Amino acid sequence: MFFKRSQPEAPPKATEPAKPAVAAAPSAAEPAARPAEKLAATELRRGVDEAALGFKTTDELEPITGLIGQERALQALEFGTEMRAHDFNIFVLGPPAAGKRTAVMSQLQAAATGKPTPDDWIYVYNFDEPNRPRALSLPAGRARALAKGMIDTLDELRTVVPALFEGDEYQARRRAIDAAFEANQEQAFEVLNTKAREQNIAILRTPQGFALAPTLDGKVIKPESFEMMPEEMRTEKQKQIAELEKELAEMLSKVPKSDKVRRAQVSTLNDEIARRVVDAALDDLIATVSDLPNVVKYLQDASKDLVRNIAIFIANPEEEAGGTAGIRPPADTARDPRFRRYMVNVFVAQPESASGAPVIEEINPVYGNLIGRIEHIAQMGTMVTDFLLMKPGALHRANGGTLLLDTRKLLQSPFAYEALKRSLKAREIRIEQPAESMLAMTTQSLDPEPIPLDVKVVLLGERELYYMLAEADPDFEGLFKVQADFDDAIDRHNGNDIAYARVIASIVKQHGLAPVDTSGVARTIEEGARMAGDREKLSIELGRISDLLREADYWRKKSARTTISRADVAQAVEANIQRADRARDRSQETIDRGVVLVDVDGEKVGQINGLAVLQLGRFAFGRPSRITARVRMGSGRVTDIEREAKLAGPLHTKGMMILWGYLAGRYALDVPMAVAASLVFEQSYGGVDGDSASSTELYALLSALSGVPIKQCFAVTGSVNQWGEVQAIGGVNEKIEGFYDTCKARGLTGRQGVLIPRSNVQHLMLREDVVDKVKDGTFAIYAVETIDQGIELLTGVPAGQRGGNGEFPAGSINALVEATLRDYAERAQKFGRKGKDDSGAAATS
Repeated sequence: MFFKRSQPEAPPKATEPAKPAVAAAPSAAEPAARPAEKLAATELRRGVDEAALGFKTTDELEPITGLIGQERALQALEFGTEMRAHDFNIFVLGPPAAGKRTAVMSQLQAAATGKPTPDDWIYVYNFDEPNRPRALSLPAGRARALAKGMIDTLDELRTVVPALFEGDEYQARRRAIDAAFEANQEQAFEVLNTKAREQNIAILRTPQGFALAPTLDGKVIKPESFEMMPEEMRTEKQKQIAELEKELAEMLSKVPKSDKVRRAQVSTLNDEIARRVVDAALDDLIATVSDLPNVVKYLQDASKDLVRNIAIFIANPEEEAGGTAGIRPPADTARDPRFRRYMVNVFVAQPESASGAPVIEEINPVYGNLIGRIEHIAQMGTMVTDFLLMKPGALHRANGGTLLLDTRKLLQSPFAYEALKRSLKAREIRIEQPAESMLAMTTQSLDPEPIPLDVKVVLLGERELYYMLAEADPDFEGLFKVQADFDDAIDRHNGNDIAYARVIASIVKQHGLAPVDTSGVARTIEEGARMAGDREKLSIELGRISDLLREADYWRKKSARTTISRADVAQAVEANIQRADRARDRSQETIDRGVVLVDVDGEKVGQINGLAVLQLGRFAFGRPSRITARVRMGSGRVTDIEREAKLAGPLHTKGMMILWGYLAGRYALDVPMAVAASLVFEQSYGGVDGDSASSTELYALLSALSGVPIKQCFAVTGSVNQWGEVQAIGGVNEKIEGFYDTCKARGLTGRQGVLIPRSNVQHLMLREDVVDKVKDGTFAIYAVETIDQGIELLTGVPAGQRGGNGEFPAGSINALVEATLRDYAERAQKFGRKGKDDSGAAATS
């Protein structure tokens, strides 16, 4: 679209190019670049001096039970366990299978030995508030004795009480009370009856009650005879009967009161007898806990309740008929629910052999297993519960000691993490059902007294979990103030090699394996360096080392050897790879069959072999990919096709921006960047991330700009900074091996090789077959420090350094690139001037 102006602007003069905003190219000469270094076979894999190990088999070594080279983490554990403040809990960071749990458990158990054994805890019935069970503490080892004592007391009462209440003493005293009551009643009735006889009136007992009737000569007068009597006599007799009825009614009204007195006397008698038998049954038990006022108070309350409810011990005929005469079933919760309130729920009981504080690991930290739970049973179609159905959680068992939890499992359990924090902050364990906290409808439940909490919590998890919690949870760092950070690897030197051998000896002992000879230990140490991805380090993923040795022992048995040798360990490594490398084989097959285009010979402009690593579980392998670049005059933009297609991650995008920064900062500083370039990983469909291919992409771009072809017998990896320095990347061993396998399948020519950053040489622990091919000269590894070193090796043309005149040597790669960029800039200037001329003509026409 053209916009008309009244006075078009004059185009700039062709002989006066616009001045750059920055200074012109420096006149100082650049230092000459060193050539790329071809690595010797000895630099590709670090072996072990078997003679320096100083033993023949691991039988000669003293096993190490802890971890080696983890002083920082072990010191943090020691501090955390000795710091008894409730908010100095510990988070153990580190990779999986690093032996963290074993080391932590060993450290904690050693620290717990010298600490006091915590109290036992019981829950008992609350006779004042039945729905709020009481929590009582007892010295370690005494809870079970109390619970057994209560059962023995109940058994004794079930035997003694019926016999006592059926005995002669009780029956005689009971008869005396009844007899006294009956005598009083009969005496009062006899007085009234005598008075009635004196007035010729009889008191008759009828089914309907008492009746009064006139008599004559001791016989009741019939109603018709009474009507025939004189009026005056009838009136007098009726008056007498009315007065006697009044006295009879008054006497009968006193009967309930007298019966109440009788019942009170019987109750007093029952209480006296019950108190005597209950006290006798409980005296011995109370004496055993006389030093525990809270327990004595509970037993006294139970005694009062037993006296009030002594009738439950009187055997009923149905119970006697159902059992053998003279034998009663034991009083337990399953057999007789009448006695449940007198039972003791032993919540936490320290083992008899306990010495020191407990160290508990909860492998399934769901809410109920962590905090405790209240179970329910069905009765008459209703879910009911009582204090005996309360179950302890891991916090109860670890109270006074240490609790280990897996962080990932804890976070995956609903409500568990919040319940743990709530308990740690309140310093008490309160058993609550999650449904209650959500105000959901519940069945009959309890509100037990909380138990004071004094525990050291140790969470085990990956570093990502620690940093996630530290960022997302404001309470986390306030409760877990100690981090024990276990390193992934340790430094490799002769001392640690010996220590590693002792760790191998401990694995052999733990799993009952055959001893490992010196060669087997050496091969295992080499594999430990390979796992660490660094020949100067040793991996401490003891789980993987243990798996490797156990599999090596399997292959030893197959070979009928008595010790695990280097061959067995190597066989175990190869077999493990073979089981996991299906995807690698399919990937290599697509290259061999030409489905994925990768050249390993010849030369191409703007085309290069990049290297990527694919991670499938624990198995990683390298895969070569073709990277291509196309250039033309444009607006100064490098198009990353991966990013435009939304297949590139942020790190890959960052690498592309650094690549552009290198171009803009090194070439043609006095003219605008007028290039349009596109870069792509050919036949890449699963996404790309990381900047490890940024140097490779830059090489392809320099080739396209200079027009000089790149030798396809090379593959390249490494990131680059804006100064053209090649930087270290990850997965260097797998990348080299991936290109080697492709070259081997196509046929090794002796010209093929891989360019890696110089800083990655220290990480090389290549497969022995790759090292052998480098040794005989059929494959090569080159270490480069700068882009200039790499482009010289890839093209066979000198990169060229700026001379004192500020120019690159003619014919060098850098001179050709700069010339192309200047050409694009000049053409773009001419194109822009022509466009302005055309625009001005249109405006004035």
